[in-house]
Amino acid sequence: MKRYLLLFMMIITTLFISCEAKRVLNQTKPNIIFILADDMGYGDPGCFNPQSKIPTPNIDRLAEEGIRFTNAHAPGSWCTPTRYGLLTGNYPIRTNLSKHRVSSQIEPDQITIGSLLQKNGYYTACIGKWHLGFDNIDKINYAQTITGGPIDRGFNEFFGMHASLDIPPYYYIQNNRVVAAPTETIEASYTEGVTPIQGAFWRAGKIAPGFVHKEVQTVFTNKALKFLENRRDGQPFFLYLALAAPHTPWLPTEKFKNTSRAGMYGDFVNQVDNSVGQIMQKLKQLDLETNTLVFFTSDNGPVWYPVDEEKYGHESVGILRGMKGDALDGAHRMPFIARWPAKIKPGSASSKVICFTDMLTTFAAIAKDSLPDKNRRDSHNILPLLLGQTGKYPARPEMIIMSRIIIDGDWKLIIGSGYGGLSVLYSEELKKEKEEADKGLELYNIMNDPGETTNLAAQHPEIVKRLSGLLDKYK
Repeated sequence: MKRYLLLFMMIITTLFISCEAKRVLNQTKPNIIFILADDMGYGDPGCFNPQSKIPTPNIDRLAEEGIRFTNAHAPGSWCTPTRYGLLTGNYPIRTNLSKHRVSSQIEPDQITIGSLLQKNGYYTACIGKWHLGFDNIDKINYAQTITGGPIDRGFNEFFGMHASLDIPPYYYIQNNRVVAAPTETIEASYTEGVTPIQGAFWRAGKIAPGFVHKEVQTVFTNKALKFLENRRDGQPFFLYLALAAPHTPWLPTEKFKNTSRAGMYGDFVNQVDNSVGQIMQKLKQLDLETNTLVFFTSDNGPVWYPVDEEKYGHESVGILRGMKGDALDGAHRMPFIARWPAKIKPGSASSKVICFTDMLTTFAAIAKDSLPDKNRRDSHNILPLLLGQTGKYPARPEMIIMSRIIIDGDWKLIIGSGYGGLSVLYSEELKKEKEEADKGLELYNIMNDPGETTNLAAQHPEIVKRLSGLLDKYK
C-alpha cells in the first residue's frame, strides 16, 4: 500500500512540476519594470556625463547592457505632470493639475499603463511615490478606504506615499488603506550651508508613529525586492517603482555617506544607484533577467544651483542648462535607459526624440493590444527603437511639455523665459532677467545647441510662427 501511495504522490508531483514548467514556458510576454527616480539630473549618471562626481556603477551597467536615449523628455518639469503623462500617455496640458492636493488627477475611465497591462494578463504593482492625488485627500478619514489612487487606476498592489517626502502629512498607504494614521507632529528640517529647500529639508506637519524619513528609500527598495520574490510564476508582471529619492530631504544612510564628491545630494544619488543594483541582482537570482524589460529614468531635473556646481565641480544636468521647474532642457530632458537581454542590443544609443507619454503605446505594442485612437494622440510606439529597427520608426510629431514648451525635431520654442520659479528664487539678478524674458519667446536648436545658449527667435520668425500655431492648437 505504501508503495502505491508513494507512486501516486510521485505522479502527482511530476504532473504539478510539468504544469508549472509549462506555465513559465508559455509566458511569451516580457515582465516590465519601470524605475522612476525623483529630481535626478541628466548629468548625474556617469553614462550620461563622464565628468560626473557621483559613482553610478549599476545605472552605468544598465546602459552597457541596454540602450541609452540621449533625447528623452519628461512631459513636465516637476513631479505631478510627469507622472500624469507617464501613466496616461496624455500631455499634462490636457487636464487641470491644480487639484492634485485635494483629488485624484486621473479620471476613473482613463486608460493607464497599469490598466492596459492588467487587461492583458499582467499582475501590476505600484511601489513608492504616487503624487497624483486621491479622492478627497484633503478630507481623508484615515480609518476608511482611500479611493482614486493606484488600486483604482490599474494596479493590483500599492505601497507608498501620497506625495513627496518633504510634503506632510507623512504616512504610508498599503493598497487603499493607511498603514498608520499621522497622529503625531514633526518639526520642519533644514541643513546649514545650502538653500532652505535643499539638504535634509522637509516641512513641519503631521506624521505617523514609526515613520522615519531616512528609512523611506530602503523601505521602497525592500518592498520591490519582496514583490519580485513573491511574483506569480508564469504570469507576466509590471512593477512601477517610483522612488522618492534623490528628492529632498537628502538623507543618505550611513553606508552611503561620503561615497561621492557631490555632497549629500551625490551620496543620495549613489544610494539610488544601489537600489537599481539590488533590483538587477534580484532579477538575476530569480532567473528573470532574460524576459524582463527594465527602464530607468527620472521625473524631472534636480534642485542644483550654480553655487553647487562651483562648490563641488559637479554639473547635475551635464551639458544642459536649467533645473527643476524650468522650461530649459535641464528640467525635462532625462537620463533614460532600457535593458531587455536578447532583444535590445547592448551598449546601443539613440538620439531620437521620445517622451514619457510614449510608454502607453509602446506597452500596448509589447502586449499586442490595439489602443483607441484617442489614446494614441500623444503617445507613440518606440518599440522599433528599443529593438534597433530605426527604419520602422517614423519621425515623431511635435511634443508638448507643460503649456509653454513645444519641441519639433531639432527645434524647441519656449513661451516666455526658460527660467522657472526655483531657478530665480535666490537670485535677484536672475529674477529681473526672467521678468524681462517673460515678455518674449525663446527658440533653440537643441541638436546644435543642447545647452540652449543662443536664442534664435529673432533670426527665424517663420519657425516661431509655425511652432506657436501648433502650440495654440493644443491649448
